[in-house]
Amino acid sequence: MNKFKEIKPEEFNKSPFQIIGKDWMLITAEKDNKVNTMTAAWGGFGFIFNKNVVYIVIRPERYTKQFVDNSDTFSLTFFDENFKKQLSYLGTVSGRDEDKISKTNLTIKHSDNTPYFEEANTAIICRKLYVQDMNRESFIANEVDIEKMYPDKNFHTLYIAEVEKILIRE
Repeated sequence: MNKFKEIKPEEFNKSPFQIIGKDWMLITAEKDNKVNTMTAAWGGFGFIFNKNVVYIVIRPERYTKQFVDNSDTFSLTFFDENFKKQLSYLGTVSGRDEDKISKTNLTIKHSDNTPYFEEANTAIICRKLYVQDMNRESFIANEVDIEKMYPDKNFHTLYIAEVEKILIRE
């Protein structure tokens, strides 16, 4: 039984400020038949290159970055409030050290070849379009405390990806 229905990006009416910045999301990708995920609270939605897009950022040391870098696609999944404990765990434990997904009892599903989680209320399937490493020289806003946000100079990589499919729980 299919628990999700596909909607058009124009029908998606959730606030990115709430679902990303407050509720958090999982960024999930697959490499060599292994799935890894990480919790994120930075990113957004928009329109560029004449496409509906999302953008995310990942620090270089995050294990999930290898998975996103080695795949054409990734998913963003969003959950109800009762999954906050699992999202917190997935954001603090590395998939390098253990099979952290199995410890959260989340179920991996695939849309074509892109992994997402059955327990999510929303899954966005994304195809990478643009990748660029952020750097110190590109910051122009004085109110961004670069020394505080990047004390180890581990600047994020920016990914812009086309929204291929939005699945919402029925």
